[in-house]
Amino acid sequence: MPRHGIVVIDMLNDFIGETAALRCPGGDDIIAPLQKLFAWVRERNARGLDDIQLIHIQEAHRKNDADFRVRPVHAIAGTWGSDFIPELYPEGEEYRIPKRRHSAFQHTDLDLYLKEESLDTVVVTGVWTNVCVRSTAADALANAYKVITLSDCVASKTEEMHQHGLVDLSIFTKVMSLDEYIAAWEKGEDPWLGGGDAENKVE
Repeated sequence: MPRHGIVVIDMLNDFIGETAALRCPGGDDIIAPLQKLFAWVRERNARGLDDIQLIHIQEAHRKNDADFRVRPVHAIAGTWGSDFIPELYPEGEEYRIPKRRHSAFQHTDLDLYLKEESLDTVVVTGVWTNVCVRSTAADALANAYKVITLSDCVASKTEEMHQHGLVDLSIFTKVMSLDEYIAAWEKGEDPWLGGGDAENKVE
């Protein structure tokens, strides 16, 4: 069976909720699905299974970050805005990775961590579907990982942005629902099988 790293992207105070500095309205809708996912993974881990790991990505900018040339100031390292929302707070030894760019791979140790833990499949969740999620998924593929997108565990500012992001992601990742993902594991199947856009495959 494969080994999966579930990358939870930017479920932080400055993205989620009415007072967020760079609010992602759709992010409120994925809290419950992600709580279900977290509970399922943690229950497996409690039984001694380590083939699925939660990896929490935390946007944490410097005060004069170049990112603020194109968007409002948000998620400054060490502030409340950069912290995880209480509903999805990391537990125990779940790995946390700060980032300053859209992709969780850019200038971080995500690739190193995945290799150290022998994780061969990256499962993207979080916000925004068409920005940080898509960028992370693209870099995962570029680094030779299999990639899965959980469609009901990612969100964007608008439904249109979300759907456009999923269309792009379907070209190079396996897009599936959380329930489909869990069901595949429970049946002993590799959830990634059949991933990508069939029109772009050479038979």
